[in-house]
Amino acid sequence: MLKPKKHVLVCVQGRPPGHPRGSCQQKGCNEVYQGFLEAFQARNLWNDYAVTNTGCLGPCSAGPSVLVYPEGIMYTGVAAADVSAIIDEHLIGDTPVERLKAPADLW
Repeated sequence: MLKPKKHVLVCVQGRPPGHPRGSCQQKGCNEVYQGFLEAFQARNLWNDYAVTNTGCLGPCSAGPSVLVYPEGIMYTGVAAADVSAIIDEHLIGDTPVERLKAPADLW
């Protein structure tokens, strides 16, 4: 595999119900991760981009969280419906999706 142009990290951290930090898993991160996998496959993006599931990225209370490198852009509150915007606007278009960016106090 060649070095990807961009790498998408999707938090899939789970914690027990009632945990004070919450978790992305309780907020639908699995659907977000699956959405990226399906879009990458359908659009044949694997040669230029990478997607990886991860443990905790930090802002658990604001999840699901997605981090895109090399820019280091953190998205929070991501839903499966937002996957295409991240792919089209950020990965391919090189313009971060402002409405999904984590607030400055989180990232």
